[in-house]
Amino acid sequence: MAPDPWLSMYESTCHTAQEVAEKIQERNRCQRNGESATKLNVSIRSLLQNLKEKTERLKDLLLHSVSTRQITQLEGDRRQNLVDDLLTRHRHLQASFKNEGTEPDVIRSSLMAGGVRQGVVNPWLVEEPEETRGLGFHEIQQQQQRIIEEIIDDITNLVENTDNKLRNQTKRVMTVDRKSSSCGCGSGQLGTESQEQGQSI
Repeated sequence: MAPDPWLSMYESTCHTAQEVAEKIQERNRCQRNGESATKLNVSIRSLLQNLKEKTERLKDLLLHSVSTRQITQLEGDRRQNLVDDLLTRHRHLQASFKNEGTEPDVIRSSLMAGGVRQGVVNPWLVEEPEETRGLGFHEIQQQQQRIIEEIIDDITNLVENTDNKLRNQTKRVMTVDRKSSSCGCGSGQLGTESQEQGQSI
């Protein structure tokens, strides 16, 4: 059985993204050491353009495969998610390239991920939450801090509401208990008076 051309191109595109990440890391290292990174910058620009063109080609091929029913709708959706991830990674790499001297976690994780193996999802293409797309490290930190504060506030409010309910329930129980005791005493006194009247008769 011949290999699927789309999957072959997809793997090639993943390797291109990997190469871009490695070049950006090397460029950053050169800049930190005071070395010239002109050639690396030219190479990175070329690779980024190549990555974009390959991803666009994948998108076009996928559209053709779905429209001509060469693949199932389910497989089409799965591949569309992979294309969307590649587009997102291209934007991140583009931003990392422009933000000279930095080495974002997304690049380090890509380098650790290695190449794409058949049947194994490349960690480079792990879906990033919509809430953090395009955000810098400090912005993500601030967002996480806000979320933590909101969770603490919610827990505090929940505890206060629970305490109020417990106090109200306790008051009700004590009130009912007092009323029950009063009714019991009244009944006892009434019974004693009846017995005394019977004896006097």
